[in-house]
Amino acid sequence: MTEIGFYHLTATAMDRALPKLLERTLEAGERAVVRLASEERVQALNAHLWVYEEKSWLPHGCRKDGEAELQPVWLTEREENPNGATFLFLAEGMEASDLDSFKRVFDLFDGRDDQAVAAARARWKTAREAGHTLTYWRQKDNGGWEKAG
Repeated sequence: MTEIGFYHLTATAMDRALPKLLERTLEAGERAVVRLASEERVQALNAHLWVYEEKSWLPHGCRKDGEAELQPVWLTEREENPNGATFLFLAEGMEASDLDSFKRVFDLFDGRDDQAVAAARARWKTAREAGHTLTYWRQKDNGGWEKAG
């Protein structure tokens, strides 16, 4: 079964936390798909990842850029894996029916939004019932992560 980590954002927004997780993904030699709620959010994150830090460079692309097979990080609002990723990042409440096709799944949710927390709890329950290996990560005040539970 797939390992699914639930990432409870409390200190920073997703746009700040996600690039750091993607950097670690690439450092580990993995590819990623990031699924967002809309094409507009894909385009906003696509632009943000080029400038989120002055000294960072995170290679990525989306449908507008093309050549998915060359992109180590693929941004999409669709259920797809055109770059052969092993890691899936779900944000903005996205759900996936293809969890088993990934080695790891990162479910990022906004801990300051009661509806987002409730939806994450429902996704946790569904994933547990499906037999996936689950971990819960709590964001520290400095933006880092600690495994809880």
